[in-house]
Parts: sequence; structure tokens; C-alpha cells
Amino acid sequence: MTKRNKKLKPSGNPKTKFITLGIIAAVIIGVVSFGIMSPDSFIVGNSLDSHLSLDPENGSPILGSPSAPVTIVEFGDYQCPFCQKWNIQTKPAIVKNFIETGKANLIFVDLAIIGPDSIKAHAGSYCADEQGLYWKYHDYVYANQGHENDGWANSQNLKLLVSGIDGMDTDSFAQCLDSGKYEQRVKDNKKIATNAGARSTPSFVIVGPSGDAIPISGAQPYSVFKKVIEDMLT
Repeated sequence: MTKRNKKLKPSGNPKTKFITLGIIAAVIIGVVSFGIMSPDSFIVGNSLDSHLSLDPENGSPILGSPSAPVTIVEFGDYQCPFCQKWNIQTKPAIVKNFIETGKANLIFVDLAIIGPDSIKAHAGSYCADEQGLYWKYHDYVYANQGHENDGWANSQNLKLLVSGIDGMDTDSFAQCLDSGKYEQRVKDNKKIATNAGARSTPSFVIVGPSGDAIPISGAQPYSVFKKVIEDMLT
């Protein structure tokens, strides 16, 4: 792995501060199939060079401690099957070994690019957040994902889907979703993601305790994230 020689200011609360990131050309390229990648052949970019600002403030609530030394920024789409695969196969081990132990936290930034229903699905996450259920919604939607653009994520079906989430006030959710109040937020987050270099889903930027940042492309296995995070913590 190329030595990381560009530093950023450590961020005590990555949800409320800008993360100054650099971008190297085409650093996040393509969706990489989990099944054909070995732990030794994953795509991990160099430290990010030329600077821009990535502001994840309008993304998800932080999963984990805001003061964790490592921040994982994920750019994803609820209709993306590779995002679902990562959420089901990789994220639980990251949560157990790094997020619950206070070593890392996670911020999800909307990159709603697959179709018009993606906008509604992502807006619904913030309607769920009004009830303190963002991450329950996040995981439940991925667990019940249909095929891309087949209608499973349209407004009507989302209202039915969330009835399976414990504690969800479905009437309040429906009113919020119909209002369209969070759709611009989703579109703004897409701009944030593309400005940060994300062109496919899922894409990630891992920000270390010294501010160094490493991009990862695709639904990579736990071993990939483990190596990057542990390298940052040593």
C-alpha cells in the first residue's frame, strides 16, 4: 500500500466538521464484485492528494462514537445490490470489532444514482430519523431490497415496507415521505459524493486519526477494511 503522506486535521466530531479530503484522478472507479475479489487484490487508492472539502453533515447520524479515531464514510444507494451485499456481509463485523469498540464510526452519504425511486428510498431514511430509527430503516431496507428499478422502492411500497420496522409510526412516516421535505437533502448529498470522487456504489473513504484518508472502491470483504483501519491505528 502506498505510504500515506497527506495529512488532515483530526476531527473530534466528523458529523459537524468539514473533512478536507484530497482526490486523485479516477480514484474511485467502477463497482467491484465481491465474489471475484480476493483479500490480496482489493482496490485501495493512495492517500488523497489535491484538496477539496467533503462535508458529511447532511448525511446519516453517526453510527458509533463521534470521538472514534477512524471515520468510515460510505457513499451508497438503497437500490444497489453491491451496497446490500456490503451491508449484510461486511458491515456487521466492522460494527462488532471497530464501531462497538470505539475505534471507528460510520457515516452514510446518499449517492442516489440508480433510478428515480432511489430518491424516495433515501428521503425515507430521514423520515425514519425523525423517529430515531435511521439505522433500523437503513438495515431493514437493505435486507428487503428488490431488483433495481422494479418499483419496490417507490413511495407506495416504502410505506408498506416500513410497517415491519419495530417502533415505526407509519402514518407519520407516510406524511413525511409524501411531503418531499428531504428530497433536496438527498440530491445535495449526491453532489457531495460526486464532488468527493465517488462514481459508483458503494464507495468509501476511510479517514484516520491523523487525518490521512484512503479511498476503497466496491463491496470489499471485511479483511480489506480491517487492514486499512488497523494500519491507521498503528
